[in-house]
Amino acid sequence: MIIDGSALDATAAFKLLIGSILPRPIAWVSTISVDGVANLAPVSFFTGAGRKPPMVSLALQPRSDGELMDTFVNIRDTGEFVVNVATLPQAHQLHRSAAEFPPGVDEFDAVGLEKAPCEVVKPPRIVGAPISLECRLERVLPISELADHIVFGVVERFHIRDDLYLERGRIDTGALAPIGRLAAEYTLVENVFVTPLDEDVLDRRAGRRMQRLDGLPTGFSPMGSATYVPSRPVAD
Repeated sequence: MIIDGSALDATAAFKLLIGSILPRPIAWVSTISVDGVANLAPVSFFTGAGRKPPMVSLALQPRSDGELMDTFVNIRDTGEFVVNVATLPQAHQLHRSAAEFPPGVDEFDAVGLEKAPCEVVKPPRIVGAPISLECRLERVLPISELADHIVFGVVERFHIRDDLYLERGRIDTGALAPIGRLAAEYTLVENVFVTPLDEDVLDRRAGRRMQRLDGLPTGFSPMGSATYVPSRPVAD
């Protein structure tokens, strides 16, 4: 199957991107409005963007009604945000925070999370997140006529849980239990290896599907289900 990207509409292109770029790390972004209302959003178009100064980037799309999402508006208007690392114990709160809450709703309260203060930015961190990055807006780059934007932020402070911080400035990634995004579902990062792997290991895993942790049948898709909340608003 060969698909011409220029012939796709935004929804079709989005589906192929989120099903092809795997697994995607999730930036669980906390912001605060100019009126002081806290907001949360999972952003899986996210990556590191620079080393000195340390920088991250977020690709943000509009809401399902075409309006700019609260996360983008808050970052644009205040110049501050926090990236929290999402892990398995908080996966359900992460998923719920993808919903489009009405303006003025404190989403920490709405999904049942506690706030922790930051040192140099006003948005709160998420209590229980093992790593949080305090960021100041560096620049905003519009990337399409659909009101998509890439936001670049300088990491001013790293909050790292003490047991995760190892000698020589490393992080004990094996103790994190981070989750990532797979199209409309999530994945738990729980395997680690270095290459080359033995041929018998490769043979045993050839053609094997991912293991489901939720007990649902092989081939299940949450899209179209009553409980489905997209991480970004797209049509089924």
